Amino acid sequence: MSGLLVGAEELAAHAGDPGWRIFDCRHDLTNVDYGTRAYAKGHIPGALFMHLDKDLSGAKTGLNGRHPLPDPQVFAAKLSACGVGPDTQVVAYDNEGGVFAARLWWMLRWLGHGKVALLDGGLAAWRRARQPLVAEVESFPAASFVPRPQERMRVDVGYVLSVLGAQDSLILDARTPERFSGEQETIDPVGGHIPGAVNRFYFDNLDDVGVYFKSPEELRTEYDALLAGLPPVAVVQQCGSGVTACHNILAMELAGLTGSKLYVGSWSEWCADPSRPMATGE
Repeated sequence: MSGLLVGAEELAAHAGDPGWRIFDCRHDLTNVDYGTRAYAKGHIPGALFMHLDKDLSGAKTGLNGRHPLPDPQVFAAKLSACGVGPDTQVVAYDNEGGVFAARLWWMLRWLGHGKVALLDGGLAAWRRARQPLVAEVESFPAASFVPRPQERMRVDVGYVLSVLGAQDSLILDARTPERFSGEQETIDPVGGHIPGAVNRFYFDNLDDVGVYFKSPEELRTEYDALLAGLPPVAVVQQCGSGVTACHNILAMELAGLTGSKLYVGSWSEWCADPSRPMATGE
């Protein structure tokens, strides 16, 4: 295990390991009950479910984006109830190339828990390895998860406004090219992007079959070209609502480029205020 990714065979080898906890993060932004139903139908043995809206997000105000972060203490209580303690190895998966699982990965890192990885290839890799799925939901002894928020890992809308047009900063947008350009906005009420942002579609982090992450070397080459000499800490990662941007953060970490920051509110927060500048096109 690289520390960031774990393979299906290695995960299977830890079946029943009390020091490991697995989370199913499947979701569909246009069908929010999908993940719950899919998990009930069949999931990796021992996996517990984390819902993007109910578990991995906090209260929405209409101005703070579609997936604001939950209160650290509230989320820590959920992790404790799931049996996640300071030494627990957490593995997250989904069936969308890791895009929703990466949100849980980032949140655990944000709360100071470094022992968290994605199942590389997600549910597809698990099934390709001919590993079983179960409908049974296991219960685990409660643990004590103490959150230690790493606030340097995220920025707010004020920070993004302050770096607009700055030569020593780079805003990466993880959405599809069609949403980035504003030509086909399918979720938020306004199409377009933050002025000066560069589009890095999260799916480009995956291999030719769209299942596994590219090699660290491939990712390093691609991100080095985007950074053009800037340090990783100069990068602000954003997307529609602070979810797919976590995939780009993970990809940069895999490439050895540590320290980029998440703008959690992302486009859904940005476009909620018409006074903020907006751009369309490439």
